[in-house]
Amino acid sequence: MTSKTISKIKMEQLPLTDNAITVLERRYLKRDKDGKPLETVAEMFQRVADAIASAEEKLQTGQDSKKLSKEFYRMMTELEFLPNSPTLMNAGRELGQLSACFVLPVGDSMESIFEAIKNTALIHKSGGGTGFSFSRIRPANDIVKSTSGVSSGPLSFMSVFDAATETIKQGGTRRGANMGILRVDHPDIMDFIMCKRDQTVLTNFNISVGITEGFMEAVENDSEYDIISPRDGSKVKSMAARKVFEHIVDMAWSNGEPGIVFLDRLNRDNPTPNIGEFESTNPCGEQPLLPYESCNLGSINLNRMVKGREIDWEKLKKTVELATRFLDNVIEVNNYPLKEIDAMTRSNRKIGLGVMGWADLLIMLGIGYGSDKAVEVGEKVMKFITDTSRNYSALLAEERGAFPNFKGSIFDVKGGKKIRNATSTTIAPTGTISIIANCSSGVEPLFAVSYIRQVLDKDKLIEVNPMFEKIAKERGFYSKELMEKIAEHGTLHGIMEIPEDVRNVFLTAHDISPEEHIKMQAAFQKYTDNAVSKTVNFTKSATRDDVETVYRLAYTSGCKGVTIYRDGSRDMQVLSVGKAEVKPEDAVPFESGKGRRKRERPRALKGSTYQMETGCGPLYITINEDERGVFELFTTMGKAGGCASSQCEAIGRLVSLAWRSGVQARQTVKQMIGITCHKPAGFGNNRVTSCSDAVAKAIQMHMADHEEDYVHITDSGACPECGGPVEHEGGCCVCHACGYSECA
Repeated sequence: MTSKTISKIKMEQLPLTDNAITVLERRYLKRDKDGKPLETVAEMFQRVADAIASAEEKLQTGQDSKKLSKEFYRMMTELEFLPNSPTLMNAGRELGQLSACFVLPVGDSMESIFEAIKNTALIHKSGGGTGFSFSRIRPANDIVKSTSGVSSGPLSFMSVFDAATETIKQGGTRRGANMGILRVDHPDIMDFIMCKRDQTVLTNFNISVGITEGFMEAVENDSEYDIISPRDGSKVKSMAARKVFEHIVDMAWSNGEPGIVFLDRLNRDNPTPNIGEFESTNPCGEQPLLPYESCNLGSINLNRMVKGREIDWEKLKKTVELATRFLDNVIEVNNYPLKEIDAMTRSNRKIGLGVMGWADLLIMLGIGYGSDKAVEVGEKVMKFITDTSRNYSALLAEERGAFPNFKGSIFDVKGGKKIRNATSTTIAPTGTISIIANCSSGVEPLFAVSYIRQVLDKDKLIEVNPMFEKIAKERGFYSKELMEKIAEHGTLHGIMEIPEDVRNVFLTAHDISPEEHIKMQAAFQKYTDNAVSKTVNFTKSATRDDVETVYRLAYTSGCKGVTIYRDGSRDMQVLSVGKAEVKPEDAVPFESGKGRRKRERPRALKGSTYQMETGCGPLYITINEDERGVFELFTTMGKAGGCASSQCEAIGRLVSLAWRSGVQARQTVKQMIGITCHKPAGFGNNRVTSCSDAVAKAIQMHMADHEEDYVHITDSGACPECGGPVEHEGGCCVCHACGYSECA
């Protein structure tokens, strides 16, 4: 982004930060074949407004589409409401696919499974994310009568979906993202729960266990529950519910997955039970959908709904109504990737209007995020939004007709109003669009009041929450040194230079107890049609019992699912323990491309040597470390000379160069593990399939042997695109510096 480009956008008088402009130019604007933008930010918003307003002519509503386009444009450019990213990217363009969320059915046949994989590829190519239930697939080693063989089970097929996702780059703008759900009563449930112990597998999936009411009752009673064969519905065996639940908790404590989804609770609120039942959600878990259904999402920026120190209810009402019309129009002009999705989406016409800027609103009202008052206001705000949107949906039904599946729906009661949309509200994660709107994300607390963003090898830029900076300057306690201190401290807690009343409202994720996180999620869930995307953050010192308490609280308080993240439990940064020796810039991986310099080799290093059996003979792998972690790797073949020896030497040199240049050990493992050049079963106890695989497995062994000597500099390492800090949000990693999203 050049200063000239930024100046041009500023001349358009849009209230956008430089960071927002950078994200828009990098990810949203139309480009030519050389990557040069073909439109300005203002033109992008106009393109979207015109495309969505054109639905009025298609529906013959009698509304002036040009006048409505101006209203849509104003609402977006004043950052009062933004639709989900595919709408901003694709509305008014040839692709025209505007939905973020899809669920595809996966049946228990080879034809159904690979039809789903083909459809997944088409959806990911168009910019959408996909959710699946693999619960209908018979378990591993079950009989397959048609071939007289045995089934390979749902996990093996999930790997095929994962590989397909890895291959597809969504038009260069969005990564593929999947949700994989397995019912807790499936025979392969224990393998599913444990499948992400190796964090190099299923990297394009979030996974959640589909929890039933019967299972939770068995957990409470410390009793057994039935395991059911999906092939014929017969009882296979019984399992101890509490033991299974403890394994779910243990894995979530270890690396944040699996999450849990309360399937019976989703279906209790299913508006069209006569059409089908919910088996899965979208990738971040907030949108339960029927097979072949999609949902179109958008979020209201609550920090634009404040007048003085009060909520501007009249403005909020008008914004909700206009946003509801906008999202219903999206359904009409959308170019769906499959005819089945087109038919199902138009039949139910679900929209998902949510919020962002919730933490900002609380700060503007002077309310602490974790307080009882905040929970009370949250319920009041979300009830108002859902009631207003549903009432406006009734008006749209008078103008345009009810959703086609209205008959037989939960709304089809004597004296009840017809409505246009089967659902109206969803609380989605808003990682990238909240950067554009310059507000806090979804209903999450602040990520940070101040943080350090690396820009060059030795330079750092202090990013400060704009509201905090304004207050600090107005009240006379602002200084660059204080902002840097806050960034290094991670919270205002204990920084006595800051007035107490300010400390009490500028709370970050780790200032909020896990129980308070759940209370806030439950407050919004109470008045949300679909579900609420939220991450419950734990400190590194949290115990498994703490995680179990939150999972139980999520169930008893009415949530439809829950995702947790414990600091330091995922994406390990290979850096030594001593804080004094670890510089913040050392946490920036080489992939960021920010002028990273190669580390110089000390005269002496300590290390370990591992013997691995390969098809070429024994391979000895030596891994050395300096004070910052893994530094270099050497290989020696038991059989001297030949291609294998020279190739292993080349692998060692390249891995060493990567480590010395800042690439994380786990990234080198991911690139090499599983490469095969011999028999698929592998050699030795480690089932080594190639020399590359041997090196990767030796690195894994080394990391496991030295687990206590490694630390995490940030919650999940640094952003792979810009090196900025990464936040866990709704089961996804989001960079608030550049807009990168793991699930988008």
